[in-house]
Amino acid sequence: MDLEKHPQQPTVRAEPDVIRASDADRDRIADILREAMAEGRLTADEHAERVDSVYRAKTVGELEPLVRDLPAPGGAPRPVGASYARTPEVPTGPADNLVAIFSSASRKGRWRVGGRTNAFSLFGSVEIDLTEALFGQRLTVINATSIFGSVDIRVPENISLRGSGTGIFGSFEVTTLESADPEAPVVAVNGYSVFGSVEAKPKRGKFIADLQDRLRKHLGH
Repeated sequence: MDLEKHPQQPTVRAEPDVIRASDADRDRIADILREAMAEGRLTADEHAERVDSVYRAKTVGELEPLVRDLPAPGGAPRPVGASYARTPEVPTGPADNLVAIFSSASRKGRWRVGGRTNAFSLFGSVEIDLTEALFGQRLTVINATSIFGSVDIRVPENISLRGSGTGIFGSFEVTTLESADPEAPVVAVNGYSVFGSVEAKPKRGKFIADLQDRLRKHLGH
């Protein structure tokens, strides 16, 4: 092949304004906004408006302006031209989004639980019932945000349930469970509430039967 007649075409890289935003990109921006509100840099209304824009954003370019006037987590200045992409952490894959703004949203019955669920309530209510759900992975993460609203999560009594969050003039309550079965699904609830509530606890009398067999079946083993 004659390289002089057929020069190699340079690789064209997409500009940040047109790069499609990933769920990890959105989660990182949401974390920055949450810390900014906790520090008093954003009002509850400003935070709610920006978070709504985060989960509507299609590209990285749409995310950057939402935190351009805020410091990086921990108060450090944000480097000019910083990238918001990060290495995906487990669980991976797209997140399910439940949004209730002056309304209600719910997931219950027999449904397949994804690795990550984002629940956002603003003057509304979100209900997530996992008691009859099918778990396709060991770890399920629920990111719950409640502003003048509520997020209620119910799980079977024989799985592991953990949580980490903050209530600001509100409540964030997660009943810790540790299953005796080492193969049992683990549900981790993270987030915060402002003048609202986030609650996660077991639903009495609800159990997942044959935990190991069902989990292995859905994992394809």
